[in-house]
Amino acid sequence: GRKPLRQRVVDELKHYYNGFHLLWIDTKVAARMVWRLLHGQVLTRRERRRLLRTCADLFRLVPFLVFVIVPFMEFLLPVFLKLFPEMLPSTFETESKKEEKQRKKLNAKLELAKFLRETIAEMAKRNKADTG
Repeated sequence: GRKPLRQRVVDELKHYYNGFHLLWIDTKVAARMVWRLLHGQVLTRRERRRLLRTCADLFRLVPFLVFVIVPFMEFLLPVFLKLFPEMLPSTFETESKKEEKQRKKLNAKLELAKFLRETIAEMAKRNKADTG
């Protein structure tokens, strides 16, 4: 199993390069959307969400760049990502992290649906007892 150190470093560098490249593309698209907004056009719901995500990513990029710029601070990045999982811009997330996040959201929605179903059933029993 384990990959050699050189291969892991190369993989990480590729990951960061791709992340910055995707962020650059998202930023260009968001700039066009802002231009359209300034000229009176209305954005669709999907475009508005993309614009908000890109703006949030740009704000998350500032603390992330500190780790990239300061020498040897990138070794602390995994620790900070464990403490602050939303610190990383969305373009830098791996597929496994995205799937894990979706799984957590789905579990939370299922728990909420279960709670609401139980609450409605309990209210129905009370109403039935009150009227009966």
